[in-house]
Amino acid sequence: MVRTALFNWAEARHTHGTFVFRIEDTDAARDTEESYNQILDALNWLGIDWDEGINVGGPHGPYRQSERTDIYKDVAAKLLAAGYAYESYSTPEEIEARNVAAGRPKAFGYDGYDRNLTEEQKAAFRAEGRKPALRIKMPDEDITFVDLIRGPIEFKAGSVPDYVIVRPNGDPLYTLTNPVDDAMMEINVVLRGEDLLSSTPRQIVLYRYLMELGIAKQIPLFGHMPYVMGQGKKKLSKRDPESNLFLHREHGFIREGLLNYLALLGWSIGPDRDVFSMDEMVEKFDVRDVKANPAHFDIDKAIAINAEHIRMLDPQDFLNRSVPYLHRDGVVSADTWDGLTDHEREVLTAAAPLVQPRVRLLGEVSGMVGSLLSDASYIEPDADARKTLKDSAGDVLTKAIAALEAVPEGEWKAEHIHDVLNTALVDEAGYKPRLAFGPVRTALSGRRVSPPLFESAEIIGKDVTVARLKGLLEHL
Repeated sequence: MVRTALFNWAEARHTHGTFVFRIEDTDAARDTEESYNQILDALNWLGIDWDEGINVGGPHGPYRQSERTDIYKDVAAKLLAAGYAYESYSTPEEIEARNVAAGRPKAFGYDGYDRNLTEEQKAAFRAEGRKPALRIKMPDEDITFVDLIRGPIEFKAGSVPDYVIVRPNGDPLYTLTNPVDDAMMEINVVLRGEDLLSSTPRQIVLYRYLMELGIAKQIPLFGHMPYVMGQGKKKLSKRDPESNLFLHREHGFIREGLLNYLALLGWSIGPDRDVFSMDEMVEKFDVRDVKANPAHFDIDKAIAINAEHIRMLDPQDFLNRSVPYLHRDGVVSADTWDGLTDHEREVLTAAAPLVQPRVRLLGEVSGMVGSLLSDASYIEPDADARKTLKDSAGDVLTKAIAALEAVPEGEWKAEHIHDVLNTALVDEAGYKPRLAFGPVRTALSGRRVSPPLFESAEIIGKDVTVARLKGLLEHL
């Protein structure tokens, strides 16, 4: 849904058009207030804004289909009166039985039986208590159009049966509401998923009828975007974790990174270039450049692109966006920068240049800075960090403690800490850097991967640094 919204937004912005956002909520079983609010939350978080529609207003409201019922009833009545639609009393079981009797597959579809019912037949059905659906009469001709993405497309005469626009209970279907809204809202470009391509000839015919009735001014241009494929080359479904936008937000994707990656699902800004801003996308976007082939959602590539955008953030912006994740993970005392203590802001400001180039998702920041904000004298190492500790770890820690205890407080700077430990552990003790500094890193952070070691020691301070070295030594 968001990829579709993004491409519509980019096309509207590039062409200086009007981006209209409406809610199609005529299916009461599926369309809840919760899903409505989630759609708004998603678009607002990503910064996909619209010119006309929900919460913005405009000349063609209301913009929720559930509030436009009278409009659809009026249009349906006009289609029926003009002979473009007709009453259909056939039940699904009767349609299947007729297909079988005619030697067709049972699921062949509607056979046009009700097109020419007499008034007596209709009256007889009504006397049985039946209520009719309304179907559109499909013309006996080929339906052709030029897809903005796929080029010329043709549906042969007879390949699309007469279709229902209003259920027997009076509820309008998408096949009616969508074209009617497009017509009345003067939509002239429709970009949507490939799964809706089969409904396009129906809509084109309905647009023709709406133009005859003076309701529509034109038939929009259509572009059908490629499927997004998940694992195993299957179409990404709602059950796939990759399809959950809010799960990506929870993990720490930023809007710039996620939108950049979504834009690559069917489009590219240029050869050998994957990272770009939304302003650059708007400048270059043309829906005719979208590829028709299915796009594959690659979470690793998405994360890599997100990392690039995190690195491009202003340091304070990076911190502001990180704080809610830090608070969620219990690392800081508040969920806004201004709500933090002076000490927390001081540590995070010092840590930002160390952490920002190394995280791929904002959800990783807590693991990188948690040890810097803690005053604990011992941090239990992660399992993978403990595995890196060799038999020499005890001797390394003992020598490191002795060397660092001798450093005056006034000289407790990253460069000097590096020189002291390098001299004691590498030059004098003869350890290779990995064996020399690995146990020190594990003691300070509890992790195999952490911010730069010596800068971390400077931020933590001498007392806590030495205490953590002693703590790990006691727990070997």
